[in-house]
Amino acid sequence: MSMNQLKLDRHHELAAFLRNRRARILPEQVGLPRGTRRRTPGLRRAEVALLAGVTPEWYSRLEQGRDIHVSVQLLESLASVLQLDTDERAHLFFLALNQPPPVKTFSPMTINPTIQQFLQQLGTIPVCVVDPRSTVVAWNTAFRVVFGDYATLSERERNMIWRLFTPPLLRKESEEWEKLARVFLAQFRAGYGRFINDPWWGTQIAELSRISPAFRELWGRHDVLNRPEGWKSIHHPLVGELTLDFFLLQAGDSCDLRLLIYSPRSNSGTAEKIERLLACE
Repeated sequence: MSMNQLKLDRHHELAAFLRNRRARILPEQVGLPRGTRRRTPGLRRAEVALLAGVTPEWYSRLEQGRDIHVSVQLLESLASVLQLDTDERAHLFFLALNQPPPVKTFSPMTINPTIQQFLQQLGTIPVCVVDPRSTVVAWNTAFRVVFGDYATLSERERNMIWRLFTPPLLRKESEEWEKLARVFLAQFRAGYGRFINDPWWGTQIAELSRISPAFRELWGRHDVLNRPEGWKSIHHPLVGELTLDFFLLQAGDSCDLRLLIYSPRSNSGTAEKIERLLACE
């Protein structure tokens, strides 16, 4: 299928989606009189156009699947008029602009119980859930026995960027550390791009820049490489050297949560060592 055909299909899907959602809204839900001459349910095109602040002709072309420019501001207005929920708003933006909607502020993440149960079923594979700020918000037992009890740490101490660039984890002289830092910093920058109006980011970046020359140097490179995988080795005080490959996956029903999975490297003895740690629980 050609790119032009894909684009045409997306415009037609957008048009159908708008028509469907328009038909669901009663006039009185948006402060308009119902009247007696409505032949179809929902709002008229002209009414949506009026409420969204565009001309009826322009909105009609949008519902006809025409290839016309749509701004973020207009989509936000349409989402409001059509009373779209979070998932519907995201769908609207992907259909119209092929991108997620902007996020103005950060809200604490809620961990789906299914995800928490899944973490515990992974046995010797340490896994945690990371929010857009790169803060660890959930983990399984394998993660705890390998990396320590995060339940005893403050929110700042559970932030992966803070831990990477402040003692005792900072190892600027290590090539392995720098590769690890660049991978996670790229993820951190992606979160910053989405929540750039959230003052937390500016405060965190300023504080890390002040106390960490390593952060200041790497942040100044503006690297945008986005390879969410790598490896790390750690020395555990009870079982010695552990070698782990890691990768990030988006978590289920939330585009704002990621699973950070540490897979014990084959033939390294790491899985067996984690089994011994878990047996002591």
